[in-house]
Amino acid sequence: MHTSRFLLMLAGLGVAGASIAQTAPTATITVQVDKPGAPVPRNMYGLFFEDINFAADGGLYPELVKNKSFEIDSHLLGWKALKGAAELESYVVSSDRPISKVNNHFLRLSTKKAGPDAGFVNEGFRGMGVKQGDEYTFSVYARRGPGNITDLNVALEGAMGEPLAQVQIAGLTSEWKKYTAVLKPTATVAKGHLKLTIGGTGTADIDVVSLFPKDTWLKRENGLRPDLVQLLKDMKPGFLRFPGGCIVEGMTLDNRYQWKETIGDVSSRQPMINRWNKEFKQRYTPDYYQSFGLGFFEYFQLAEDIGAEPLPILNVGMACQYNSAELAPISAAKGPNAAGAADEPTLDTFIQDALDLVEFANGPATSVWGAKRAAMGHPAPFNLKMLGVGNEQWGPQYLERYEPFAKALKAKYPALQLVSSAGPSPDGANFDTASKRMRELNAEYIDEHYYARPEWFRQHVDRYDKYPRTGSKIFAGEYAAQSAGIASQENKNNWDCAISEAAFMTGLERNADVVSMASYAPMLAHVDAWQWTPNLIWFDNLHAYGTVNYYVQQLFSQNKGTTMLPVQLPNGAKNGTDNLFASAVADDAAGELVVKLVNYSAIPRAVTLNLAGAKKMGKVGRAQVMASDDLNTQNSLQEPRKLAPQTSAFPVAGTTVSYTLAPNSFTVLRVPGRR
Repeated sequence: MHTSRFLLMLAGLGVAGASIAQTAPTATITVQVDKPGAPVPRNMYGLFFEDINFAADGGLYPELVKNKSFEIDSHLLGWKALKGAAELESYVVSSDRPISKVNNHFLRLSTKKAGPDAGFVNEGFRGMGVKQGDEYTFSVYARRGPGNITDLNVALEGAMGEPLAQVQIAGLTSEWKKYTAVLKPTATVAKGHLKLTIGGTGTADIDVVSLFPKDTWLKRENGLRPDLVQLLKDMKPGFLRFPGGCIVEGMTLDNRYQWKETIGDVSSRQPMINRWNKEFKQRYTPDYYQSFGLGFFEYFQLAEDIGAEPLPILNVGMACQYNSAELAPISAAKGPNAAGAADEPTLDTFIQDALDLVEFANGPATSVWGAKRAAMGHPAPFNLKMLGVGNEQWGPQYLERYEPFAKALKAKYPALQLVSSAGPSPDGANFDTASKRMRELNAEYIDEHYYARPEWFRQHVDRYDKYPRTGSKIFAGEYAAQSAGIASQENKNNWDCAISEAAFMTGLERNADVVSMASYAPMLAHVDAWQWTPNLIWFDNLHAYGTVNYYVQQLFSQNKGTTMLPVQLPNGAKNGTDNLFASAVADDAAGELVVKLVNYSAIPRAVTLNLAGAKKMGKVGRAQVMASDDLNTQNSLQEPRKLAPQTSAFPVAGTTVSYTLAPNSFTVLRVPGRR
């Protein structure tokens, strides 16, 4: 590369003033294009979703009303009487002739004095984010009781009570009836609220109160928040793992995620406390519940929308081992002490749930569970191919439950690929025991998790170099560098973490014959309601941004290629020597060779790529670069792309390519050429 072109490139990356004398010695990297390895798995890089950090309600699922049906244990959670109920004679959550056996709680308001403050306010999820000119569908079930209630007044207000939109609902009858209206705010606010008041005097009942944006992904009636879905789709993910995570296990078995309770009519889905609401005392979140408006049907639909393979994870009869560690018995109790055991779910209950899920996803519309899918608007199968058995369980209790679980699934669905757990840690006795046993059982995937300091990721880039090349594949199901410490509330999504993850991912890519899937975790977090950090994507009620970690993941996913290419560093050094990390693939469909390079160094580094055996070389390559002198650099709502990939062209002359890596950089080079 000419000196002038090199200096221009450095200036564009924010390191103007650097000189050739400051660069490290040129490193020659050989990419053995003529000795290709195994195919890169089609689903190599994907997404991990868990309902933590308000990821579902208050996030991806855009319902604005919290506790819309008053079915939460604390029945008025999210609701507050106006002015201390000064204009209400009384209010009570009642079960007197409810809408249904499922929706058996509602709010009853009574007043003897008509006034503008005879009612309640719903606070939303850390406020309600609404946009000027957008339309929001309001709906409510209501009925009139004794007295002369004339109407129900609905108002959308800003944080200080400023009016944004209002509508009056008249014609209430003595029977439950659903009423709808459209609200169109006159201003954009991030912390609005919904106010409901009754006109006249007497008693009125309200239930299933909803305020839902019309601007959803694909304009669906029960759709998802479009900016968040777009960020997911832009990743070009190979798979979507859902619904977690520890959310699958629950604090107790009663608190576990039960997929059958999350399908069908949205208004009939029963809310449940979220197991993350009090996990961390310093982030205590007592108002964190799951409405299940985003349920298993919507997860499958989302996977289909973004072009990802669905990967549901189901409970294996074990509550979270960090909480109650409750176990479902492997078989029903027998004998004189078995009183009441018939009501206790056994492992067979969980196995049947899994079998029914496969039918729900793949069965014909004439089958019992396939018919339920079709009734929800998706007659065609979802083509489920993979299923996770447990989240990150460990120990003999897991192994003795996994085996009958897997046996039953394989007996009915032999082509179904199963994901098994190796526990929450990437090493240790439990990890070794589980990994050994799963290989003996020929499990298709072993799920490994690792949360560690950034240096761990750079130091373990060779983790999979010596793994068996045959048998069970690895699913790197949860990982993220922790800047302060594992599960620390001080962890940041900074460049040091992201570039270290990029270095580690070169090791995943170099071992794509062993590692078949990988996903960063967690995925989503509300800036005002998080429990865990770091996270891939952050959002508030109106905006969202991808972290620097997001863009690293995106670069790998968008440039995963089709075939592994062996890479040799200078003098046969192992990957990561002198903080230089590299991997390469061929993108046969595009006719390009893709080389990924990480320079974890404060100075530029010149490299020469020897593309051994490459054919049909083009003349211009494309570079995508992330680089920052400051390893603490972070994106934010105010600067969502402070550090994001920058694209430029570079010349290609034959099979030897020269390039200079910026300091602290992750670079993807796409070179026109074939193997």
